[in-house]
Amino acid sequence: MLKWTAVAVALLAALYAAKTPVEGAKILAVFPTSARSHYIVGSALMKELARRGHEVSVINPFPQKKPLKNYRDIDVSGSAELVKDLVPNLFEMADQSVWESITMTYKFGQMLANYTLMHPNVAKLIKSNEKFDLIIMESFLNDAHLGFAHHFKAPCVALSTFGASRWTNDMVGTPSPLSYVPHPFLSFTDRMSFVQRIGNTLMTLMDTVLGQVLDLPVQSAMYEAAFPDPKPPLEELRRHAVSLVLLNNHFSLSYPRPYVPNMVEVGGMHVNRKPNPLPEDIQRVLDGAEHGVIYFSMGSNIQSSQLPVAKREAILRVFSRLKQTVLWKWEDETLPNRPANVIVKAWWPQDDVLAHPNVRLFITHGGLLSTTESLYHGVPVIGIPVFGDQYLNMAKAERTGYGLLLPYQDISEERLAHAIDRILREPSFKTVAQSISARYRDQPQEPLELAAFWVEYVIRHGGAEHLKSAGQELGFLQYHGVDVLVTIVGGPVLFVYLLSKLLCGGRSKKNASTVNAKKKRN
Repeated sequence: MLKWTAVAVALLAALYAAKTPVEGAKILAVFPTSARSHYIVGSALMKELARRGHEVSVINPFPQKKPLKNYRDIDVSGSAELVKDLVPNLFEMADQSVWESITMTYKFGQMLANYTLMHPNVAKLIKSNEKFDLIIMESFLNDAHLGFAHHFKAPCVALSTFGASRWTNDMVGTPSPLSYVPHPFLSFTDRMSFVQRIGNTLMTLMDTVLGQVLDLPVQSAMYEAAFPDPKPPLEELRRHAVSLVLLNNHFSLSYPRPYVPNMVEVGGMHVNRKPNPLPEDIQRVLDGAEHGVIYFSMGSNIQSSQLPVAKREAILRVFSRLKQTVLWKWEDETLPNRPANVIVKAWWPQDDVLAHPNVRLFITHGGLLSTTESLYHGVPVIGIPVFGDQYLNMAKAERTGYGLLLPYQDISEERLAHAIDRILREPSFKTVAQSISARYRDQPQEPLELAAFWVEYVIRHGGAEHLKSAGQELGFLQYHGVDVLVTIVGGPVLFVYLLSKLLCGGRSKKNASTVNAKKKRN
């Protein structure tokens, strides 16, 4: 009896230790991107960690207007102006080739990474004697920031705001089969034709080569300049510094695909499970819209006010004929020729607007955050993708049946009117969106709680080295079994070749001897 009692006590003690929250860890977060939507995801996690009693310091360009307990901003604002200088009008990216789109994305990531490292507030932090128990960094073409993990001698958690990609997969060794995992910059689905699989393979190869040729040398130079010696090569940190990757994605919103144990989906952790109260004027509009509301936003990066006049006027003519009220994220103070049923604001509380039952349609650029919010609330979409993973997300929307894809180049009065009419008239779009919403909500743990658990897990277990895949220790040939395949196939081939050479050589010598003997007799 005493033996079993001791065992029970030991099990309870182990369970308690595993569930006990980490007390007062010091966490440094690096969220350099000038896109507010990216920061919204990261800040949701950091605020939750601060609420749990951790002391968090957050490098970001969007400092809090009101101080939060346990939350310190390290202000690096100003990067938005650099982005505007690089790409004054993001709509122009819709006309770029794949090559131009990828190279521009690399420049964007490198510019923000360098700006952050060179900012006086960050340089001061690097030179300080501060200690941290964990580094959390957004992973968006900013590998140079892995230097924070080595410099402060702390485990690292990477956060991807739009799902898995080459640069996050490489950090932890997640496999990405080209036969059914489409590249995030392509509009393919997980059911690819033979020709599409060729395109997907070529795109992935090009991205990999460009990453090694165009990105890694630049990131390495920034890393070398920003962090003091001694330090390992950046390539070594890319393969070994990251303990965990959190993905702002979920299989119910995307496609089933393989992950290693230390890559975890926490898609939608920024979504309010209980909507915040809306401002009175917005609440009044949503409640009073007799025929429902259409919400139109091109995200936090793309400015609707930069639409070409011809496309803007075509959109307004369509809106003017609708019975529905249209809420449009429009960045200028005025909108020329604005119909009476169109209300414009520079910023809407999007998540809370989409949660209102009177919203019937969301016209979006197709970014993952917007797609996640629309599906969580069961709102069908019309997607106008411009760059990046937006094409992939909207291809998924059209294939699955919760939305329609309207290419930016094809925006016209007729095409937009037809798409809106289909969404509003055919109930299947709403039905599918609500079905996906039900699947997405059916989780044993809310994404924010899951993300916080895994962050604390890494702290509790000293970097959780046991989660790291042995594949990170292998070279390309070993990882893909090329050396084994060459041995298995090449060994017998070599044996047969040498045997044939030996036999043929023997016969040749025998024939030569016979010929010589005949000549001598003659």
